[in-house]
Amino acid sequence: MAVLSLQVVQLPSPQHHLLLKRQRTGSFIRCGIAEPSGEPAPLGQKTKYNDGFFEKAFMTLFARKMEKFAAPVKSGTEFKKKGWFDYDYESFVDVSKRVMQGRSRMQQQEVVREVLLSMLPPGAPAQFRKLFPPTKWAAEFNAALTVPFFHWLVGPSEVVEVEVNGEKQRSGVFIKKCRYLENSGCVGMCVNMCKIPTQDFFTNEFGLPLTMIPKFRLYLSADFEDMSCEMVYGQAPPPFEEDPVSTQPCFADICSMANPNSPVCHKLQG
Repeated sequence: MAVLSLQVVQLPSPQHHLLLKRQRTGSFIRCGIAEPSGEPAPLGQKTKYNDGFFEKAFMTLFARKMEKFAAPVKSGTEFKKKGWFDYDYESFVDVSKRVMQGRSRMQQQEVVREVLLSMLPPGAPAQFRKLFPPTKWAAEFNAALTVPFFHWLVGPSEVVEVEVNGEKQRSGVFIKKCRYLENSGCVGMCVNMCKIPTQDFFTNEFGLPLTMIPKFRLYLSADFEDMSCEMVYGQAPPPFEEDPVSTQPCFADICSMANPNSPVCHKLQG
């Protein structure tokens, strides 16, 4: 197996993505979508899900790990300590919002890193590097694993063909409408609590480059305002300052933490 070059790859242009061949041979993992169509709801409507035992188990695990970093519930709000399987997706998102309170962008990302590391046995990153060196096979294998194991977090997705360092490979994951962004409505949460820490974790801890490309007004085109996302295993992410998400404004109409007077989401600054 040929080892992929670890050189930084510039984030492709929107035209590149429009021309990118997505050879979809399989169907989306539906992940308990309760919509009559079996597809995520149209933009502006929240998709309904029927979460089962395993979905709620993952929500509970992540939420309980993050709870110790979260700001207290506002005074005057009735709060009862949640037990196992008391968490649903809404409460998981609420914990994420409270983790953001009082923390800078970098501090939020560090919390996610600590949470992810706490879920792994000692020495796991080093073992991952041995099992999955940055090859085409490793990138494609991890893309295939992402679809079933992360459907509870991001919603329906599928493996797609992408181009990395001039080579076509099936190491892309297309997320049709990200559940995390859809439920939070928060650009800062998407970037600080998901995109950047996930990229950094795979790239720096696991040694397998990953770029996540959420498509929300990045290119000021209505075609990209669908809350979809593309994950590209094997492609090194750009520095934050060169990433189009760094200049993304708030979703002023749907985010409870939005600052409509700022041209850039205030959660992405400082």
